Amino acid sequence: MGKDKLRKFAEVATFKNVVQLDEGLGYKGKWSSEFFGNDKPLVLELACGKGEYTVNLAKLFPDRNFIGIDYKGNRIWRGAKTALEEGIANVGFLRIQIEKILEFFTENEVSEIWITFPDPQPQDSREKKRLTNPRFLERYQLVLKEEGMMHLKTDNDGFYAYTLEQLTLLEAPKNRETTDLYKSDLVDEVLSIKTYYERKYLAVDKNINYVQWKFKK
Repeated sequence: MGKDKLRKFAEVATFKNVVQLDEGLGYKGKWSSEFFGNDKPLVLELACGKGEYTVNLAKLFPDRNFIGIDYKGNRIWRGAKTALEEGIANVGFLRIQIEKILEFFTENEVSEIWITFPDPQPQDSREKKRLTNPRFLERYQLVLKEEGMMHLKTDNDGFYAYTLEQLTLLEAPKNRETTDLYKSDLVDEVLSIKTYYERKYLAVDKNINYVQWKFKK
């Protein structure tokens, strides 16, 4: 591991807005009340990377709490540092493996979940690691409130098609969907938030897929 990554790992451990691994177990069912100190709705970004979406959503919606989840501390470092520097109090980060989400959140604790440009895991042998694989979707459905909303943005057409197939099998109602977000009429101040990777894709004229859905409860 390079010196810069080691520095970020060491620094992120000192950030008050970052919870790492088993430190988060005690917040289960109490993230808004005990971590944020309020009763605002809770929103998650999964595989948040550098946390651009988490931080920008928090700026747009001060009446909600946001948690970015990723396992790589050196990536979380960027979003957490920005939030601290800018005094954004309604955003935090949790460093865990996403498959362990049920260990850290109770049923019906979360109001909304975003998945932005995850690793598409294109090989058939890695299907179980796709973040919209049925085993992941089952977990999201449990932690989401009854009217909880899911969002996916991805540049990978294959992963997007796979996701739509899984939603069809679940009979999950899709509220909005497009295979070319920036040529659609769906773009607003929320969907126009761009991550580091999204900017790279757009620079080479790659289409961006987006779908919003609910689970049937």
